Amino acid sequence: MPSPTRRRHGARAWHPGRGAALVLCWALSAACLADEPALLRIIGQDRQFIVQTANGPIRITRSATTCAPNKGYLQPLVPAPGVQPVTEIEVLQALNDAQTMVIDMRDEDDPLESTIPHSYHIPFNELEDRMDELGCTKRAPRQWDCAQAPRVVAFCNGPVCPQSPQGIAAMIRSGFPADRIAYYRGGMMDWEALGLTTVRGNRPTKRR
Repeated sequence: MPSPTRRRHGARAWHPGRGAALVLCWALSAACLADEPALLRIIGQDRQFIVQTANGPIRITRSATTCAPNKGYLQPLVPAPGVQPVTEIEVLQALNDAQTMVIDMRDEDDPLESTIPHSYHIPFNELEDRMDELGCTKRAPRQWDCAQAPRVVAFCNGPVCPQSPQGIAAMIRSGFPADRIAYYRGGMMDWEALGLTTVRGNRPTKRR
């Protein structure tokens, strides 16, 4: 049996399956770029970012690719003060935690195709009116008492998707404690890129 490939200077060992996937991704990305040259937003409305180097300015742009087709704009790792960023590991653990709700905050149609198993679905633009599904009690229009609410892990399409950050802002505005909210910025883009299991049409809302 051949000896394992050694890693040098922190480089990842090459794996045949990973290599094939990357080659396919690059090939599809090149085709996508050829078909869609329009630049996408990076930060806010900006479609370029200038980096000043010793050899002069370098313009960084972003284009849609097969591996990263989302057309939003880069989201901060912490969308609001007090919110905790989490990785796939924490999301997996949260799925088995009876005191935590993992919520897909994409708008109505997206989760029909693919979502994280055992996640709940409440669209970001409906949260202020559906806080009772998070265990909150209404005090006034769009003002809720969330003292008994569970912890929430929010996600949407991925690092350029503004929907779950907007949903988180709506929750906090309505009275949900920021320190009981976690944000999975990687979202469906990273989840699927890592080959983690997804389900189709999983749309529970209220906790059972």
